[in-house]
Amino acid sequence: MPRSTPPTRLERGSLGYGVRVTLSERLMAGVHAPGDKLSLRSVAASLGVSMMPVRDAVSRLVSDGALEVAPNRAVRVPLLDTARFLELTTLRIEIEGMAAARAAQARDDADLAAMKAAEAEFRVERAKSRQQLPRIVQSNQRFHFAVYRAVKSPMLMEIITGLWLKIGPILHLEMRSDVARTDSTAGERAHAAALAAIRDGDGPAARAAIVGDIRTASDSIIERKLIAP
Repeated sequence: MPRSTPPTRLERGSLGYGVRVTLSERLMAGVHAPGDKLSLRSVAASLGVSMMPVRDAVSRLVSDGALEVAPNRAVRVPLLDTARFLELTTLRIEIEGMAAARAAQARDDADLAAMKAAEAEFRVERAKSRQQLPRIVQSNQRFHFAVYRAVKSPMLMEIITGLWLKIGPILHLEMRSDVARTDSTAGERAHAAALAAIRDGDGPAARAAIVGDIRTASDSIIERKLIAP
């Protein structure tokens, strides 16, 4: 499947669209690490669909930059170099920080309940004696997206989703490589601060909490040299 192949338009409700949503959720939640190869046959078998909708979904994700085709034509999660990672981090700080500030003003009771549930799930996973890192990463992603959905802007969510499709795999790699970091309370404190600020309608404090969370993870990734120079 060469990179020049135009992506198939995936209609909502189609099998291809459903496969794309599932693969996107896995990438954003860090199920796959940078460099991981995806077997289209395995994906099709796990989802109980034919190869055609999987090819359609993968073509679209390649077009979006969330997946890539290696020289040997294998489909894989892209590797990030330092420059690209820092650019993504800068964009996340600006866009997700702004989203958190807006969420503090736009959220309703249902939004706040979703944030509380995701924040509690994150704390519970972190407190377990035998931590399941995939669950920790997924609950982290759920909390962030509960915050951003409170803005009620489909266009903003589309932009943030695009960023997380690219950053999700490296976040999982970072947490998986350093159990000590998951034992710290930095993430829990950041989530608790963001939740409290949004509950109180304090936009600047909500932005500061989310930005701090992003920067802490970014600094850890750079310090541990988990990406190419």
